[in-house]
Amino acid sequence: MPVPLDIYEAAGLFRRAGESITEQEGQSRARWQVLSTVSGSPLTVSQAARRLGITRQGVQRVANDLVEAKLVRLVPNPDHRSSPLLELTPGGQETLERITERARAFHATLIPSVDARSLAQTRQVLHVLIEALRTG
Repeated sequence: MPVPLDIYEAAGLFRRAGESITEQEGQSRARWQVLSTVSGSPLTVSQAARRLGITRQGVQRVANDLVEAKLVRLVPNPDHRSSPLLELTPGGQETLERITERARAFHATLIPSVDARSLAQTRQVLHVLIEALRTG
């Protein structure tokens, strides 16, 4: 089976697009990912790292930057005193909303080039692959 270079190429292009989107808000793609991950509910650095599939140390560096920028705050964790929770600040929520809106606008430029049925099939295949990778 040939190496799926098209997947790597698409991933790289999406990463570059993400960097371009976040740079317009003075942020990075890594910061966007952490902001998004803790937006639903506060998480520890370790929990956020597991959800993102990256190292705890990598998330810790980004979290420290976000705390310094006052986009997230550390709040007490009732389950583990030495492992605080990351929580969005109002400024973090506003920043995330602006980045998300820019991403939506970018995605809207891509959608007309793909018919709805093909897009739905692609998403279905991606979900199958994600699940296989999680359980594999």
